[in-house]
Parts: sequence; structure tokens; C-alpha cells
Amino acid sequence: MFQINYTTTALEDWITNLYSVIKIYHPKQISEENISRNYRIFLHRKPRPSNFEIIGRYEGITIDSRETREIQREMFFHELCHILRHTGVQSMMPQAFRELQERDAKHFTRYAAIPFHMLKYIDIDDPYVVDQMVSLFKVTPELCEARLEQIKNRMLLHKQYIG
Repeated sequence: MFQINYTTTALEDWITNLYSVIKIYHPKQISEENISRNYRIFLHRKPRPSNFEIIGRYEGITIDSRETREIQREMFFHELCHILRHTGVQSMMPQAFRELQERDAKHFTRYAAIPFHMLKYIDIDDPYVVDQMVSLFKVTPELCEARLEQIKNRMLLHKQYIG
């Protein structure tokens, strides 16, 4: 366990609120099924590329069942971001707007997979912290490394700003 010394982003706060509304406080409580059910989103696992659909009041996420469970979880968060935070049909919007949504989905995936309010469950100084995160949050080492780098950079920035 360690003390986080930086200010959270608006997106990190938004995700913490999203989880607290459905009483997700520990990494073991994070599950695609639980989140989908609570937000009335139909979840399907099929051997085809992942996507989301919104048709009237129907909201659905299809995850590519051919991928590993860790990749499936990351795909879920990516598509969940589009449903909860974005509007419009990407194929019909300007490229810059589409890129902005994809960048938001990338950040959302990191933060939803390894939320700020759950960082207290990892030991950032452990030489095997990435393995610890993979085991705890059930995502790929690459996502854990990216989130860890973001955390360390934010802590360094905080230290420079405050220090």
C-alpha cells in the first residue's frame, strides 16, 4: 500500500462515482457482467470483433470471445465508454472528433480497469507490482504498465508542482 500524491483527473473522479453508485469498492467486485447488469446494458460474447449498439432504449456490448479474458475485459471497458460517454455515429463524424472519442475510450479503459480508489490495494514499490496488478485487476501487463507509468508521472508532476 502507498500514499498517492497527486490530484485525480475529472475522468478518474467520474469513474469512481460510476463504481460507487453500484457499490464497487474492491477489485474483486469489478466484473463486466455486474457493471452491464447495473447499467442495463446487454453483454454478449461472440466470435466477432467487439462493438457496441444503441438502438432506441436497447444498449448492448458484444465482446470478441476469441480473445483472452484479459483482452475481453479491456474491450468491454472501451465499448462501455462509448455507450456511457459518447454520442453520434463514428463513421459519420469528422476524423478529429472520432480520434477524440477513441483517446477518451483509451483513458477510460485504463481508469475503469484500475480505478484510482482501488490503487490502495497495490504496492507501487513492489518489484513485481505489474504481476500484482495483473492478478488483482485481471487485465494485461501492458495495460498495467501504462497505468503505472501514468501514476508515477502524475506523482512526479505533483512533487515538482508542490515541492
